[in-house]
Amino acid sequence: MSLLHHDARREPLAELSCFRGEFYSCLTARSDALFELADAVLCGDGPVKSLAELSLVGEYRRGHGGLYAAVARGRIDADRLRWALAAVPLPRAANGQLVLAIDITCWLRPDAHTSPQRILCHTYGRGKDQHIPVPGWPYSIICALEPGRSSWTAPLDALRLAPGDDTATVTARQLRDLLKRLITAGQWRTGDPDILIVADAGYDASRLAFLLGDLPVQVLARMRSDRVLRRPAPPRQPHALGRPPRHGGEFVFGQPDTWGKPDTETVTDTRLYGAATARSWNRLHPKLTHRSSWEAADGTLPIVEGTVIRLDIDHLPSGATPKPVWLWWSGTDACSADVDRLWQAYLRRFDIEHTFRLFKQTLGWTSPKIRTPEAADRWTWLVLAAYTQLRLARPLAADLRRPWEKPSSPDKLTPARVRRDFRHIRPQASCPARAPKSSRPGPGRPPGRKNTRPTPRHDVHTPRKTKPAKRQTNKTSNPRPRRTG
Repeated sequence: MSLLHHDARREPLAELSCFRGEFYSCLTARSDALFELADAVLCGDGPVKSLAELSLVGEYRRGHGGLYAAVARGRIDADRLRWALAAVPLPRAANGQLVLAIDITCWLRPDAHTSPQRILCHTYGRGKDQHIPVPGWPYSIICALEPGRSSWTAPLDALRLAPGDDTATVTARQLRDLLKRLITAGQWRTGDPDILIVADAGYDASRLAFLLGDLPVQVLARMRSDRVLRRPAPPRQPHALGRPPRHGGEFVFGQPDTWGKPDTETVTDTRLYGAATARSWNRLHPKLTHRSSWEAADGTLPIVEGTVIRLDIDHLPSGATPKPVWLWWSGTDACSADVDRLWQAYLRRFDIEHTFRLFKQTLGWTSPKIRTPEAADRWTWLVLAAYTQLRLARPLAADLRRPWEKPSSPDKLTPARVRRDFRHIRPQASCPARAPKSSRPGPGRPPGRKNTRPTPRHDVHTPRKTKPAKRQTNKTSNPRPRRTG
């Protein structure tokens, strides 16, 4: 190995060793077993299918009983681990902006009748145009996105939604805590571009922007195609009577005659979608009607103005008919360069789906049949710490490709390919876990004696409606209401 190559590996190896040491410090009970369990996830030969098979990996030096005990009764200082994740180097956009993507992914447990705090989770792709609710544990995960074509992200936080939680309120609190950690860790300094938060249509973008208005953030989210926004209120005429209007004319997404002339319009040639046409309209806001979900001291609902962007493309790689994408940005007075930067940043949001797929299909996040939600949280943090080690080991990994795979340059290795070589990187990094002590297995339950204390069963949490829904008798007389709030 040349001296120049050795110096290039020294800094990434030091960062990996530093994180591994901090991760071990976050394990407050059964730390050695939990730490080696994370190494077993990284050094396995194939996808993780069960916890018992991880005990057969050579990097895990303990038995399967200690493995299950570590997951069930171990302890992780989640707050300290959150600080450790916020301190690692994070990817940034070309202009130095930090882009965060937030989404909810579900750990489905339909047959876990003895597991508490399960919620009906909406699933997609289980049938043609069918959204089937399945019981499980939903997790809100925040990742930092990389620029350009990449399947890498930087997971920063994970939070399980409990029954009865309001998604917007919990998400805003989660983002606020994360942003404070990032600012304290020096990831954002005065003079840097505002942190961009990218979300899908399931989030209320205007409410997130309102709740995070005192922080250096911008919110970009997709909107449904049936939304109705309002323009700014017209200037009040002299000698006019009555209360001044708070909202202007309507901007109906489904009615082009209400749009007017766009403030900006750009056309960009893309490799996958052909010509991408982006148009924007400035200072549009939703007319809020649900007072219970907004915080206002005097009872007056706020007006949260932003920029609406409509993106049209020529074709999709799958050959399906493309549909327009509507985006809402919490900033105003966007120029053509801002519009192009924003819709391209939204397309990078789908990289978080690659991370979720790697969590579930390769690292085995949803494979274990864990009973308690506390153990599920513990296993989730182990998976996040393992993925972070893959990201830090990215400059150190060699391309151990299969005979049928194409060669890849070292800077374009996928997380799965980096995992193949982690077994050779691990001996070079620090390993604070101690060797196991000799022990004997317990006697267990005596033969022939049945379990006299059955595990309690728990119902799935379903939200209750305050008022019974009225039966709709005539569809023509009662059309579907427009989404104005």
